[in-house]
Amino acid sequence: MLERIRLESLHQKVTTAENAVKIIKDGMTIGSSGFTKAGDSKAILPALAERGKTEDIKVTLMTGASLGHGTDGKLAEANVLKKRMPFQVDPILRNKINNGEILFIDQHLSESAELLHTKNLQSIDVAIIEAAYIERDGSIVPTTSVGNSVTFAALAKKVIIEINTEVPEEVYGIHDIYQAEDYPYRNVIPIVAPWNKIGRKSIPVDPEKIEAIVFTNRKDSPADIAEPDEKTTAIARHLLAFFENEVLLGRLTDRLLPLQAGIGKVANAVLTGFKDSNFYDLTMFSEVLQDSTFDLIDSGKLSFASASSITVSQECYERVLGNLSKYKEKFVLRPQNISNTPGLIRRLGVIAINTAIEFDIYGNVNSTHIGGTKIMNGIGGSGDFARNAYLSIFVTQAASKGNNISHVLPMVSHTDHTEHDVDILVTDMGLADLRGLAPRERAQKIIDNCVHPDYKEELQSYFDRACEKGGHTPHLLQEAFSWHLRFAETGSMKQKTAVETAN
Repeated sequence: MLERIRLESLHQKVTTAENAVKIIKDGMTIGSSGFTKAGDSKAILPALAERGKTEDIKVTLMTGASLGHGTDGKLAEANVLKKRMPFQVDPILRNKINNGEILFIDQHLSESAELLHTKNLQSIDVAIIEAAYIERDGSIVPTTSVGNSVTFAALAKKVIIEINTEVPEEVYGIHDIYQAEDYPYRNVIPIVAPWNKIGRKSIPVDPEKIEAIVFTNRKDSPADIAEPDEKTTAIARHLLAFFENEVLLGRLTDRLLPLQAGIGKVANAVLTGFKDSNFYDLTMFSEVLQDSTFDLIDSGKLSFASASSITVSQECYERVLGNLSKYKEKFVLRPQNISNTPGLIRRLGVIAINTAIEFDIYGNVNSTHIGGTKIMNGIGGSGDFARNAYLSIFVTQAASKGNNISHVLPMVSHTDHTEHDVDILVTDMGLADLRGLAPRERAQKIIDNCVHPDYKEELQSYFDRACEKGGHTPHLLQEAFSWHLRFAETGSMKQKTAVETAN
């Protein structure tokens, strides 16, 4: 295993996770690799959770995005976390956050590293970074994600490296490690196409800062891949028809523009739909590469993909990492403050497809909170892309939970993306193209195309009565959140009939 440490002076730093975790002290800020379950700490952070069972220690933890193997939940259960940022998906951690036991900072994924470089966040005491191996100059060849690891390695006072022998050394070359200059000396980031590589292949680290090296041999947590269902297939069908019409109108070509898709079954269904379409030579400029990305590469539809991590099923993980020679020239992994940087998204003309929890009749989108107060996962990179994309698209089902919840509402209970940043809304009922429409036009378009039949009449009534009252963006404030209140009281957003009320 020492062959994976090519700087011989570091051989003496090899130790166990139990010893390495002692470097972490109470009150420290920890920066760890990991982006949507990929390339995360598989030894040190779990060891910290174990330590927290017998010792009173609390830390602030920053990563790229969510962690795998239930690590966030283990840390939360052990009461190790004082503050967490910038994204999470763990139900145990989520409950602790919503109960006020753990503080959570929900950040745009492009901003975390920037805030560290500008000293607007507390400095990193210890960086924990997963690596395939260490180069002769002490630099780190990362594994299945880059995330914020470049910044953590540069700014941390101490560094712990986890060398994962499950990841083949052939990953060398799939990463494009570039760090933009600090302000006020920042230069243009010279990427004009998704396949441009502008940096080095490993993460620079001062060897003097490397305090410990731990070996692991554990795969990333597999992504939860749900097969397309009736609703996600309908959403994909509406979107593909829209793209085909954009080509007919001369606004796009059959190659479209670089695609970005959020994680989850809706995004996978939409991307999978391209396999049987007339589109070809597609590209991606996204955050996460999912199963559908590599399926499209295998089908010949997708020529290149750029992101910050690979988050795939076990079958796809083995297919890609076991056959890197086939895929190596087809994708690249970058730091998330490059994959998500607003200037590049706008320059490349990215088509952004993200998931909404709910949206309202004017096109405001809530992608983070249930009932306006309880965090679900976080904004992730959706805001980075929505504000700057050539096309900003949000998708969700029209209704759920036996149609007792409408995902199209008079007013969203929490706003992550304002109507100014949203171009297209899609549900399984249909698609609303909001470009060039005033608020009243947007509302009618959404009601006509996106609302579930069980709610359309009431939503139309709300809008008509609001228009009678007047305003550029008409609302009935006394009723704006009545659907949310109704659900909290009765378990359904549906309006009771006179007979039901009498009974």
